[in-house]
Amino acid sequence: MQKMRSKQRASWPAMIAAAALAVTMALPAVTHAQSDAVKELAAPPPIQLPLKPSPEFAKFPQYAGTLGKRQIVLRLGAKTDDPSGVHGEYQFADSGEVILIAGDRDGDTLEVEESNDGTHITGNWVGKFAADGSLEGERMNVDDSDPQAFSLRPLAAGQAAAGAAGKSAATQLPPQAPAQAQKPAQPPQQPPAQAHKGGQPVNGVSNLTTGE
Repeated sequence: MQKMRSKQRASWPAMIAAAALAVTMALPAVTHAQSDAVKELAAPPPIQLPLKPSPEFAKFPQYAGTLGKRQIVLRLGAKTDDPSGVHGEYQFADSGEVILIAGDRDGDTLEVEESNDGTHITGNWVGKFAADGSLEGERMNVDDSDPQAFSLRPLAAGQAAAGAAGKSAATQLPPQAPAQAQKPAQPPQQPPAQAHKGGQPVNGVSNLTTGE
């Protein structure tokens, strides 16, 4: 009996060590699982493609003009966490495609990068602001190839870009009935004077005549 108890006592350290080893091996897996869960929660939601205009950028100052030969509208504003940082988006008028931009403004110099999916950089912008608020410069690919000039003018609050309405003001006016052709007023007709043989007018009155 005593020998059995001695064997049981001798086996306890081995059991405890085995249990500790199992817990130690399990901890990294639990920690790894928790780390992945935290990363998943902290990661921003996936961006839906194609990109759509952001309500956040809708309140930013807008600029309308051309990039190359295409009409665009640029919405650009300051970052809240970076005094010199700017971000926003621009949209092509013909296709509606939205491109994100972000970078810096130093005085009147603008340097931003663009992305068509929110992840990969697809181009660079370098431009200058004029005293009237207009913006001009060049947009290039990532390797500085294919430079395209851009020329943008600020839009007043509530002002739509040219061509955005789709119809001119003239076509939006209610149709008017065609003016009726008016005939020129005719002077009152005088009864034709009757001819009388041998008669002569008396005192300028043609309906009185003298007989022969």
